[in-house]
Order: sequence, then structure tokens, then C-alpha cells
Amino acid sequence: MVPQLSAWGTDGPWAGRRGFDSLVQAATGIAATEGSPGQPGTLPAQALDHGTGYLLAAAVLRCLTERLEEGGTRLVRPAPAGTAAWLTGGSVGGDERSGVVGGDELSGAAYDRPDPWPATTGSPLGRLRYALPPVSFAGGPADWSRPPGVRGTDEARWI
Repeated sequence: MVPQLSAWGTDGPWAGRRGFDSLVQAATGIAATEGSPGQPGTLPAQALDHGTGYLLAAAVLRCLTERLEEGGTRLVRPAPAGTAAWLTGGSVGGDERSGVVGGDELSGAAYDRPDPWPATTGSPLGRLRYALPPVSFAGGPADWSRPPGVRGTDEARWI
């Protein structure tokens, strides 16, 4: 398996440029969507970098599984610009692929609000709001194995 990570992808006019999450948010319109008419905004985290990392990790696991079942090698090319296109329902260079060469296209509704991801649970300090796992799959967990802890409330031990 060969992973190749770049900000803008390997094809198109920006393929050779360097970049990072905030630049990709500005270039793909996320900063305009999240901001106001007088000031650009941002997502509440470096979500494109994080999301692309999760997609890369998922692609690596998928490639390893396919290699065990079918043999061969895989080429994985994720990019924050591709993640932005997937989340906003847009495209990068006319291509909405996941970055896995020869892989399946990503599917799902465009991101328009965070409603499916935040969850709340009780904690020693009151109600705790947290993000659900960013990747889901048939038969996989719908939530973390345990809710996020509050600093100082967990016993110090190896899990």
C-alpha cells in the first residue's frame, strides 16, 4: 500500500501547491459559509485535516483487508480539498472520489449542519456534549465504547 497525502490532491491546477486546513477552508468556500458578510469564519476545529486523517486510516485498514483477501497493492491519495468537497457536496477538479485509486466513491449526504454528530451524556461534572465517532460502517459501533472522561475523574491505570 502506498499512501500519498497532499492538500489539494494529485490532479488539477493546484496539485503542486502546498497547503493546510485553513487555506483549504478558504479556497473551498467553507470560510465564507461559516463566516459573515464582513468576516470569514472557520470550522470549530481543523476538521479537514482531522477528517482526512480518519479517511486515510480507514483506507489503510481497507487496503490491508483487501490485500489479505485478494493480494496486490493499493494506492491511497487523500487530500483535505477532497474531504472539503465531500463534506460540502462540491467537487475538486470535477472529481468527487475518495482518493483511493480504484476504490469506491464516497457516498452520503452533503454536510449542512452538525446535528448527526454531537451527543450528550451525564458525567461527574454534569451534562457532557461530545462528538460521535467520525467514521461509521455497517455492524460497527455507533458511539464510543465509553463516553469521554472528565479530567481528573478516571482512575490512573492501564486500560
